[in-house]
Amino acid sequence: MRHNKKFNHLSRKANHRAAMLSNMACSLIMHKRISTTLAKAKALRIYVEPILTRAKEDNMNNRRLAFSLLKQKEVVTELFQNVGEKIANRPGGYTRILRTGFRLGDAAEMCIIELVDYNENMLKETKKAAKKATRRAGKKAVKEEVAAVAEEAAPVAEAPAAE
Repeated sequence: MRHNKKFNHLSRKANHRAAMLSNMACSLIMHKRISTTLAKAKALRIYVEPILTRAKEDNMNNRRLAFSLLKQKEVVTELFQNVGEKIANRPGGYTRILRTGFRLGDAAEMCIIELVDYNENMLKETKKAAKKATRRAGKKAVKEEVAAVAEEAAPVAEAPAAE
């Protein structure tokens, strides 16, 4: 029984699983997007998000903890210099999983896992949605302006007629 077992063992021994997740996390940080199976992506998300949270504050202790999990100096440098600055204002949810279908050989469900702040296409769509929201508020403001102009124009039109 699997009572109270929180993470997916991915059919691997502990050392193999730790090495695989470390390598996948390094690839994700360096390339900003990788393609893998859904089960590995979900396990990677649990592994990498605490590391990304530590990258928001650049100090020696956080660098040592990140290096103990990632084992590559270049990746830790990239993480704290570029990625950490870009995700500094985000409260969480640094990765996104996009399902891409099934693999032909064994029908495993495939997906792309990526860092959220590095997908320029998704960022453009959110900016368009923000414009729509401001535009709706603009219509309301225009109606209020038209009503105010109509109220001002009505007394002006009546004043010359009264004389």
